[in-house]
Amino acid sequence: MMEDTIAAVATAPGESGIGIIRISGEAAGKVLRTVFKPAHPEKMENRKMSYGHILDPNTGAVIDEVLCVFMKGPLTYTAEDTAEINCHGGMIPLRKTLELVLRSGARLAEPGEFTKRAFLNGRLDLSQAEAVIDVIRAKTDRTFDVAMKQLEGVFSEKIREIRAMLMDILVNMTVNIDYPDEDIEEMTYENLKNDLQEIDEQIAALLRGASTGRILRDGLNVAIIGKPNVGKSSLMNCLLREARAIVTEIPGTTRDTIEENLSIQGIPVKLTDTAGIRETEDQIEKIGIEKSKRSFNAADLVIFILDSSQKLSAEDREIMELLKEKKAVVLLNKTDLGAVLSAAELQKHLPEAAIIETSMKTGDGLEKLEEKIAEMVCQGQVSQRDSVLVTSARHQHLLEQAQTSVRDALQMTEHGEALELIEIDVNSCYQSLGEIIGEAVQGDIINEVFSRFCLGK
Repeated sequence: MMEDTIAAVATAPGESGIGIIRISGEAAGKVLRTVFKPAHPEKMENRKMSYGHILDPNTGAVIDEVLCVFMKGPLTYTAEDTAEINCHGGMIPLRKTLELVLRSGARLAEPGEFTKRAFLNGRLDLSQAEAVIDVIRAKTDRTFDVAMKQLEGVFSEKIREIRAMLMDILVNMTVNIDYPDEDIEEMTYENLKNDLQEIDEQIAALLRGASTGRILRDGLNVAIIGKPNVGKSSLMNCLLREARAIVTEIPGTTRDTIEENLSIQGIPVKLTDTAGIRETEDQIEKIGIEKSKRSFNAADLVIFILDSSQKLSAEDREIMELLKEKKAVVLLNKTDLGAVLSAAELQKHLPEAAIIETSMKTGDGLEKLEEKIAEMVCQGQVSQRDSVLVTSARHQHLLEQAQTSVRDALQMTEHGEALELIEIDVNSCYQSLGEIIGEAVQGDIINEVFSRFCLGK
């Protein structure tokens, strides 16, 4: 209930210099005054930090030496009265202080409840609230920039622009349907068609960036595959700039998958080095090869490495057959040893594949590989820093619903159907877009969104 005053630890668990307890609600000031004894009560002011101690109101025992601040709503994160207690960042002082706060009139906040209150109180719309967790979880500068743009309302503003266009159409439709004899401008099917096409194009533009946005948010799964001893582990070490995987002249050194996270031109990547795919009687290596195949199937992008100093083998050809169903980059490695296998020959087998000549020993081709990965992920948007990217699966689904509705309305308009029928789909499009920013959204959806947050946010 919004009448409750809530509290939670707002900082990550563990030992640190400072741990913060956040309190929000009508009784936030009262709760703070109950547990906090300022060193200089006369100097306590709204939005100014005060030094003092947390005391047990029943025994007078000192719990911790703290800094506290009280902030009067609505100019706070939740738009409610808010207090924050800066304790020492150990588990014991935080736990004991929180226990006193809960005993003094607050209840423990649910996951995401502070941000949920910010949404319900109108400080953030729903898409901005969802961006808060993306900002917290951002793994690269590029991911952070995208999340901040959504938090600032860039995406929300675009949705509102499209909804305003739809509202104009709905108003004109209503007037023409209900008051056809009045002295008003008649809605023509040609004008309606033009307006709906413009909306369809704007929604389509947002959806074009959805795959890029989702990868920037969730990360790109990349599997390195190939025969043993072609340079898979060397590639992982080169991309990570450290000796993470064991590299030897002996084929089959990697018997299990090795996973590491890194950033490639601002794109968060989970890189998997797999066991070399080949026929073997070694039971342990067989298990590793099966895991390699599973990694291959689960990957968003496959890096297939070939030894350019050797001719194509049966194992190479078998992997190439599988690549026809995947997005892939092919590396012709070991160019420093002299080429036997050429890019032109390989292109005949994989006409759609991006082929790059590399040498892990000299580092040749690695920069081109990183550029190619960024190009494939961002689909030409890599330099468009100001573009609006859709990062949420929920947003993408609602945009797809809206697009279906507007295209149905467009089709009926082209066939000259009754305005009353077209209006149903136009209104459906308007409602789907409203759900993105939290207008006309059901309560269970709101609860699901905020259940993904951490406790103190």
